[in-house]
Amino acid sequence: MFKVVGLAFIMGFSNLFFLKETNFIAPLSKVQAVRQIQDTIPIAKRDTAVLKNKDTLAGIEDTVLRINNLQPYITLAADSVLLYQPELNKEGKYFWFLRNAPVGLQINKDNGRISFKASKSYFLSGKLKYDHEYRVVLGVNKIGNPTERLDTSFILMFYNTEIIPSKLKLSVSPVITIEEGDTLNFKVQCDAGSFPIENITYFSNMPLKNVTSVRHCDDDFSWSPGFDFVKDSDSGKIKIVVLNFVGATRFQSRDTAQVKVIVKDALNYPLALSAYQTEVKLVNRYILELKYSFLQLDKSIKRIKDTRTTFDVTASATTLTGTIMTTSTVTNTQQVGKILPSVGISLVPIKEAVSPQRVYDQNQASAVRTSIKRLEYRLADNSLIAERDPAIVQKTNQLKDELKQIQLQLIDVPLGLNNDMTEEELDKYFNSPKVMKKYRLKH
Repeated sequence: MFKVVGLAFIMGFSNLFFLKETNFIAPLSKVQAVRQIQDTIPIAKRDTAVLKNKDTLAGIEDTVLRINNLQPYITLAADSVLLYQPELNKEGKYFWFLRNAPVGLQINKDNGRISFKASKSYFLSGKLKYDHEYRVVLGVNKIGNPTERLDTSFILMFYNTEIIPSKLKLSVSPVITIEEGDTLNFKVQCDAGSFPIENITYFSNMPLKNVTSVRHCDDDFSWSPGFDFVKDSDSGKIKIVVLNFVGATRFQSRDTAQVKVIVKDALNYPLALSAYQTEVKLVNRYILELKYSFLQLDKSIKRIKDTRTTFDVTASATTLTGTIMTTSTVTNTQQVGKILPSVGISLVPIKEAVSPQRVYDQNQASAVRTSIKRLEYRLADNSLIAERDPAIVQKTNQLKDELKQIQLQLIDVPLGLNNDMTEEELDKYFNSPKVMKKYRLKH
């Protein structure tokens, strides 16, 4: 019984020495207790009869080679040191070796002492990884007897004791250029460290409207500057907005990400298109009014011309009749023939009094027709050529200036619309061959 107790005490003392040695970590003074794993290798017995005849443990001995203090799972911190001395259950000279050992893990081939220093350079260079299980094969072979050998394994894993700060990361470049009316949209991401970012706040160098708030990681920030965001007084027609996003952990550790947004002055195209369409309607309306005025002027000129032609034909016929009647043999007829030429001559002042020449009206009609042609040309020349014509403002201004100039030139022309004639009828009359021939320019 004394031998049994003494053997148990010696085995326990060796285990305590192993625990103290294998858990030595250089930068830390803390020693972790390791639970001894019960060996599952059976102990062979020579003869049960020997045990019955002897009251000692001399009849019991290990016939299979094994490691008494095998540790199946070892964890190490960065910049720590591992010193591990395996102990065999048999005496003799053995050869120790390792397979699948990570970088830096060494073993003494004679006594099996395992040593390792987890330098940070291994992890920074990528040769070792944190939280990765390295399964190392530990082998031992007796010198002179190759059949007496042992192959086992243990898992080695490293963990990092440093605090890795969490950082904010935006999905856009630090400097962005947009125009008024565009939508700025990007994602606010987080690089998780030892302690994750729990809330995010943002602030800018000026108040913003229509902004989508960002409170947590992977939220989308969205903002659309209005067309009146950049003022005329701003230098270079641009305005710079600085956005700062601040992320905080539960321990109030903060990280800031900044983005600079350059907003350029842009055209409010919907409003510009509405102004252009309004100006086109005004020009078309004025063209219709001018066409009706031209119709009235042309009819008045035609009526005066017909009256004057009637007077001229009547005067000529009267004079000719009087000349013929003077050659008659009848005395009365000769007397009448002498009077009729005087009557023809007297019709000339009557013609000028009743229907004087309308040179002014004819010139006015020519000016109206020229103005109509000019406005129609301006409409065709300033028509929109694309879905978003970049020169829409210039074209609108040209139409506006042209309309104003013609209105000043024709300020004395009476305007109005004929309710009895449609736009097609006016166009047909205005473009008729007769009218075109009448007002054709003569060289």
